[in-house]
Amino acid sequence: MKAIICTRYGGPEVLQLADVKKPEPKSGQVRIRIRATAVTASDGIGRALRAPFRYRVVAKLLLGIKAPRRPIFGMVLAGEVDALGEGVTTFNVGDSVFGFRAFGGGAYAQYVCWPAKGVLTTSPANLNAQQAAALPYGGLLALFFMRKAGIKAGQRVLVYGASGAIGTAAVQLIRQLGATVTGVCSTANLELVASLGARDVIDYTREDFTHRSERYDVIFDAVGRRKSTRALVDAQRALTPDGKIFSVDDVFPRPTRADLIALKELAESGALKAVIDRTYPLEEMAEAHRYVDAGHKKGNVVITVDHPE
Repeated sequence: MKAIICTRYGGPEVLQLADVKKPEPKSGQVRIRIRATAVTASDGIGRALRAPFRYRVVAKLLLGIKAPRRPIFGMVLAGEVDALGEGVTTFNVGDSVFGFRAFGGGAYAQYVCWPAKGVLTTSPANLNAQQAAALPYGGLLALFFMRKAGIKAGQRVLVYGASGAIGTAAVQLIRQLGATVTGVCSTANLELVASLGARDVIDYTREDFTHRSERYDVIFDAVGRRKSTRALVDAQRALTPDGKIFSVDDVFPRPTRADLIALKELAESGALKAVIDRTYPLEEMAEAHRYVDAGHKKGNVVITVDHPE
């Protein structure tokens, strides 16, 4: 089968198309014929080993010393169940599925084997594979951090980085929760963020939200402190007396299958939309990474995976 392998740590050029052995499902696993995956910010960090210097040695021990120990990246997928391992009763061959797997995802390929009881469920009936693949990363992480931040109905929440994969999902999910959302993004993305349900959208290239009179119960940093530290240095003054700032870097996320099912239901009801910036074929994975590395994507960059019949 075709797969993209990461030959060493470095820029997008380290990602190469290769022929690898088609996997066989073990007990409790399903083999999935992948139709679409997505390039996430986390994929780029792992590819380039962009961990803070003090954590780099630990990261290499976990991921691999000179090159990734698991060379096929890819955390999210959408496709069909192709084969069942022993003991699997939750899926049938032919089921359309979508899901998320943080470590050893291996979704940059035509086929992969994942645990049937992992963060995997049947795809939203109203979405195609590309749209389904655009939901899990941003949606699951947004739900996790919303819960950690204690966001609830009636609160005023500012989402910094509202146009990325996590940000576009957070704006929609926080609004569905009954909170009022203010989004912060660049000029090019103002209309997009407003269309997702933000009551107010602030262009950070023209205005500092901390100089406004509005106060927020929660400021949610959806891009991570590597990008937001300078912008949020005075963010405390934009909080209510009991308000708090919460970043995606504050705790390691632990998505659940229950959250994935919740995303599916919201998508099927029309309350959650997949936001796709660009789509690339599997063979152009390096170019897709190059675009994501530039840091200006809107929502998700999706990869289509062909299967010549």
